[in-house]
Amino acid sequence: MTLIALLIGLIVERLATQLFHLREFRWLDRLIDAGFRQAGRFANWPALIPVALLTVLLGLPVFLVFLLIFGLGDALFGFPYMILAIIVLFFSLGPKDIGEDIDEYCRAAEADDEEHIIRSAKALIEKDVPTDSGVRVAKVEEAVCIQANNRLFAVIFWFVLLGPWGPLGAWSYRVTDLIRRRAVFKASRAGDDSAAPRVLDAATRVHGWLAWIPARLTAIGYAMAGSFDGALSAWRSPADDRSEHHGDSSEQLLARVGVGALALHDLENESDVQRAVRGALAAKGMVYRLFFIWAAVIAAMTLYGWSV
Repeated sequence: MTLIALLIGLIVERLATQLFHLREFRWLDRLIDAGFRQAGRFANWPALIPVALLTVLLGLPVFLVFLLIFGLGDALFGFPYMILAIIVLFFSLGPKDIGEDIDEYCRAAEADDEEHIIRSAKALIEKDVPTDSGVRVAKVEEAVCIQANNRLFAVIFWFVLLGPWGPLGAWSYRVTDLIRRRAVFKASRAGDDSAAPRVLDAATRVHGWLAWIPARLTAIGYAMAGSFDGALSAWRSPADDRSEHHGDSSEQLLARVGVGALALHDLENESDVQRAVRGALAAKGMVYRLFFIWAAVIAAMTLYGWSV
């Protein structure tokens, strides 16, 4: 049932693009900020405690609804569960569609609109955008490989892994991402707030723990969807830039292996704009190929009765 709900949910997600703005959950920002303030008040406590409690609090409504659904048992042939699972999956993915963000960046690059380029690139990088065009091109390609796991593949992984509780796993992952993204925003505007770095580190750690396994599966997938030799070489590259931080190490692995799997080389007489567009579209194509690989595997699991 869970895998069937996943396949239907992915189809619905592709058809309901006009509803993507509902997945940004701006109304949760105040609740997350309140949790951050509590972390600041208890400076002697590890920041992981309030971040973990905040994650549980944001996931509680979905948990309670699922308890109600499970209480109904097989009533209506499990239809209430499937509908709820599809809804939860839809709101767990994203929040933005990575393909649309890439297309927006390409349009900005082709129009040579620097302000638009910076804004669209930041939607993917989620950090300050380099002003050097060559560095920016590389960062965008890396960001696509990272965001594909963050917005899509890690959500699918937790949805499938936990079986009947898969929707709760997918939503929990999205909650940790919402908290992490808000922590990044607050830290960039923290000023003298000494609690902001602690909260950001804790939020990144919690999110990194949930992203660790799916990140490595996604990296393996890049090797299958792109250049295997390039991905393998990148995976075996020296560990000088690797971090002990789970979140950072996963992102570095995805960026390194993803770019290696793209195996792009500079072309003669190619302009910066052409290189930027070619790289972004190549990364988008690799992500879509990997998505179809995952969909085929999930469909096979469903057909062979592995659904739960």
